[in-house]
Amino acid sequence: MSSSLKIAVVTGANRGIGLEVCRQLARYEDIQVVLTSRDEQKGLAACEKLEKDELPVRYHPLDVDHAASVASFGEFIEKEFGRCDILVNNAGIFPDSKNASAGDWPSVLDAHIDTLRDAMTTNVYGPMLLCQRLVPLMIKQDYGRIVNFSSGMGQLTHMNGHCPAYRISKTSINALTRILAEELKEYNILVNSMCPGWVKTDMGGHGANRELPEGADTAVWLATLFENGPSGKFFRDRKEFEW
Repeated sequence: MSSSLKIAVVTGANRGIGLEVCRQLARYEDIQVVLTSRDEQKGLAACEKLEKDELPVRYHPLDVDHAASVASFGEFIEKEFGRCDILVNNAGIFPDSKNASAGDWPSVLDAHIDTLRDAMTTNVYGPMLLCQRLVPLMIKQDYGRIVNFSSGMGQLTHMNGHCPAYRISKTSINALTRILAEELKEYNILVNSMCPGWVKTDMGGHGANRELPEGADTAVWLATLFENGPSGKFFRDRKEFEW
């Protein structure tokens, strides 16, 4: 493995936007992509798709819901590459739909705490655990780019009702972004949140108005920012977005 290669980790990447982020990052000659997913078979199948397009990536299983899986993954990255340059926290869930009936999205007044806990575990605690494990590798080399997938549904400025689990978890990942950006500003580690928009994925549904390449574009841009780029910001379509 060439020491000049940047190592990019993308979570939840066996399909949808995560897979598209891997596809776009793998086109950079100086980036080695590590595609991760909970389901190993699906993850390996995704890698095969990219390899057929002459976009070689590495695979390793990762379940961000479990600290032991994050720890094991961190050991793999450190032993195999000795570095981590890019972390794209894409893995996420929209658990509110489990309680929806007849198209009526759940109210905060009816929300189950377990549903909220599930959203926080995957959408916030998982990314935080990964940062705790991988950021020390970035600090050692005085370089890092962290991209946290958020959503307009997590905006405080235009917060609406319903889907409280998803909304609260995405507002929380934005808070994590601001905290990390402040604590890491001395180490050339840029940390940003981004909203992909309403994208045609399993989560977004067929009625969405964006295709995968468009949904992944801002994440890839943030993952490859040059020196002195923005940090601690929220973006959509490469433009700063209100918190």
